[in-house]
Amino acid sequence: MEKNIRIINTPIGAMIAITAENAITSLDFTDSESKIENSNHPLLLQLEKELHEYFAGKRKPFTLPLNPDGTPFQKQVWETLLTIPYGKTISYAQEAEQFGNPKAVRAVASANGRNPIAILIPCHRVIASSGGLGGYTGGIDKKEFLLELEEKSMF
Repeated sequence: MEKNIRIINTPIGAMIAITAENAITSLDFTDSESKIENSNHPLLLQLEKELHEYFAGKRKPFTLPLNPDGTPFQKQVWETLLTIPYGKTISYAQEAEQFGNPKAVRAVASANGRNPIAILIPCHRVIASSGGLGGYTGGIDKKEFLLELEEKSMF
């Protein structure tokens, strides 16, 4: 299975994107100045374009095929994340309820933390029941930025 990799610069830092079998399989933040050769695979170029539109407040839904690698449970949780509307937030408890298992809050939150496709699978839209931001693998500052961006771009 051939993988294509591209570093995409965003307002909240560099991200590393990976495709395989004509789908995005990973989009994650990277701190390292990677010495990879950027692929010009059409999906990665479209992802870069859509991310730039998103950060400019001009894109709400993404149009790319996604194929995150995970367990069947994780994939179901990530499907639930895809139903959270742009600019809206839900709590981990609400997510577990929407997922169909209100008692699985911790397992759902753990699956969120393993989401391999940041931003496109919007785990940043899940917050603590108390109204606090909760966690975010990319860092709370990035989560706060993404939520504020979406809130400002709602109108």
